[in-house]
Amino acid sequence: MDDSALSTSDAELVRLASVDLNLLVPLLALLETRSVTRAAEVVGLSQPALSHTLRRLRRLLGDELLVREAGSMILTPRAEQMVAPVRHALEQSARALRPHTFDPATDDRTLTIAMTTSTAFVVGPLLMGVLDRRAPHVTLRIQTTNMMSSPGVFTDDAVDVVLLLEIFASPHPRERLYDERWVVLSSPGTPSSLDTVDLLSTLPHVAYSDPVYPQMKPYEVLDREGVPYAVRDSVSDYLLVPHLLLAAPRVCVHRLQAGLALRDVLGVRVDEFPFDAPPLGVDMVWNPWLSEDPFRTWLREVLVEATAPLRVRAEQTI
Repeated sequence: MDDSALSTSDAELVRLASVDLNLLVPLLALLETRSVTRAAEVVGLSQPALSHTLRRLRRLLGDELLVREAGSMILTPRAEQMVAPVRHALEQSARALRPHTFDPATDDRTLTIAMTTSTAFVVGPLLMGVLDRRAPHVTLRIQTTNMMSSPGVFTDDAVDVVLLLEIFASPHPRERLYDERWVVLSSPGTPSSLDTVDLLSTLPHVAYSDPVYPQMKPYEVLDREGVPYAVRDSVSDYLLVPHLLLAAPRVCVHRLQAGLALRDVLGVRVDEFPFDAPPLGVDMVWNPWLSEDPFRTWLREVLVEATAPLRVRAEQTI
């Protein structure tokens, strides 16, 4: 048949038939490890064999793919663009060739979820409990992040879903998992005679500080209400903020779930935030290459089940 009579997709298939698809697995290993030695270990080939494969790929694609710069190997611009499509193609092929549908009772894959340390502190134990019951052979990998991760979080780090605070944008689909509300934490032994506004206006504040992190809404509310406050100390890990309350009389604004958990651990005082402040949502942002299959549907159910206690607690007063 004349190629001109073929549709675009048919013509692509004809062209693809002339390509050795066995090259895709070592190609992805090279793109993700940026090392011939480590890629050879991943795919089970000798280093000379993988070096030969790299030369074939360079001729086939007309691109160097990996180049040495400042003593390390980096990807060329074209290679950077290939990581996600190649991974997607291989993952889709693997799913299509699996002999059985996803069965949580027997599946032994690694489930990778990215979230902040404070979210992991709260959600991690709940999620582990649900997985122990529903998927005893699945391995959980929690990757902590400051939420300003590179676009490669789904491709380079193989993350299945990110639990992302609503204040951070994402180009990928997202769904609300649960809402947080704001509370005020203060050092152990804080006089009970001080109400929450007194705490906020008289005690020095410990605050989360990051140049790319937006100002927290509660502080905008304090400014609007004319409540004076002074930030004395700051730290770039949100989960560490309450720990600094143990060093000296201090106060901080924090998220409800971590605050209540740390009350039992640290003995800090927890009060409701004294003014109306918008809640802070935690969303599920899905790996765009993770198609809507039984695994993703199951994972959504697991996350909703694991965080059910958080939604109940958010409706209760302290």
